[in-house]
Amino acid sequence: MTEDRSPAAPTPDWLDHGRDVLARTALAPQAEAIGRVRQTADGIAHVTGLPDVRLNALLRFEGGQYGFAQALDRDEIAAVLLDDTAAVTAGQRVVDTGEVLQVPVGEALLGRVVDPLGRPLDGGPALGQTETWPIERPAPAIIERDPVSDPVETGVLVVDALFALGRGQRELIVGDRATGKTALAVDAIINQKNSDVICVYVAIGQRATAVERVIEAVRSYGAPERCIFVVGAASAAPGLQWIAPFAGMSMAEYFRDRGQHALIVIDDLTHHAATHRELALLTREPPGREAYPGDVFYLHARLLERAAKMSAEKGGGSLTALPIAETDAGNLSAYIPTNLISITDGQIVLSSHLFAANQRPAVDVGLSVSRVGGKAQKAALRSVSGRVRLDYAQFLELEMFTRFGGISNTRVTAQITRGERIRALLTQPRYANLRMVDQVALLAALAEGVFDTLPPEALADLRAQLPGYLDAQGGDLLADLAQSGQLDAQGRKALAELVAGLARQMGPGTPAPGPAP
Repeated sequence: MTEDRSPAAPTPDWLDHGRDVLARTALAPQAEAIGRVRQTADGIAHVTGLPDVRLNALLRFEGGQYGFAQALDRDEIAAVLLDDTAAVTAGQRVVDTGEVLQVPVGEALLGRVVDPLGRPLDGGPALGQTETWPIERPAPAIIERDPVSDPVETGVLVVDALFALGRGQRELIVGDRATGKTALAVDAIINQKNSDVICVYVAIGQRATAVERVIEAVRSYGAPERCIFVVGAASAAPGLQWIAPFAGMSMAEYFRDRGQHALIVIDDLTHHAATHRELALLTREPPGREAYPGDVFYLHARLLERAAKMSAEKGGGSLTALPIAETDAGNLSAYIPTNLISITDGQIVLSSHLFAANQRPAVDVGLSVSRVGGKAQKAALRSVSGRVRLDYAQFLELEMFTRFGGISNTRVTAQITRGERIRALLTQPRYANLRMVDQVALLAALAEGVFDTLPPEALADLRAQLPGYLDAQGGDLLADLAQSGQLDAQGRKALAELVAGLARQMGPGTPAPGPAP
């Protein structure tokens, strides 16, 4: 009998790889909390069998849908669904993922249209591997903040001159339906194409056509590559609409915490409050005033407190918030507008009467206020805009009295003339943003009496031609003003002379600037 010395067959590579993977795998028992859906209706799933689940914990349902724990009772939890509510039925398994609700953040989101969970809505590719942050994050502590001192230039004269916004400020835009609230916020976003501010637009419960108009406007006139659009549309699940502002805030905070500057527009918090009331009533929370739950003030306070100007030790970044609220028949004392006014650092009130009178933007100068104001303005703009609001308020009162009869007083006639020119200057079409130097030149010319002999309707053409004329004729004066933000008396007169030269080109009979009446 002879010995078999034939060589053994080689081990396949896949078998060696499998053995390596198996050797590296930690074989240990893993616990998984599993519950059952007892009942589902109206976007709420009542789940039993998860006694240790946390508030706002992310839950995964049997069909792959997600939800989060909104109300924790002794025997069951109420979960708000984030996906197709019809696919979740009674008896399905529910798994506690052990995580809180998170959203992707980072530069991969810039230029994209996403839902509040970060899923693309623009038909583009998936975001890929990105960092994720919780939607609920604590607001910066007082010691981590700096005073608001740098401006956010909106390009809208009435805002920049009278109600200046600062980086890190929270300014409410409030008014009746269809008075130009979103248009004012979109103009502010478009104007950031000339700055280093990254913009986040959050739509809550808005019609798809309205959101498309906003996105198209930014793509046509602004810098969409530095914007993020978070859309919780009216057709989306209530849970998605509820998390939308928190998700957008986390996305904006990513840039703030890296030392950059961000602007978030939340359109609008009135719809968000209504969604919060809907979810609270469905989860049987006790109702309060106007059926809103008692925590609706805290809901928006903890959201808007996350906007801040950070100290140098924390990177020096900023997050500016422009929340929008809708009133009914101009009632600013309603529950939600009152709450938001008390939370924010000022409000820009839009009037339906001014809108109907074709004054756009329809900003009510008497009711609007910025609690930061001149502290965030460039010195040059502050020096020429100091008396504009007072002169305009006096004009509005005098105009009311002139309806009852003519006024022969020369001083009163001069005030009315000046007020009509102020109103014409503050009336500004959409997408016609003005630079800071253009605004300073217009207000300097107004103070020097350049416009007193011009018909008010001619100011629209002058404003449209002014940027090009200043670039051609301004020279070093404009460069110094744009760089330093300072303007002395001599520079003011020189700017007024430039504007007067343009006015003389447009029509004969315009005198040189003289002392203001």
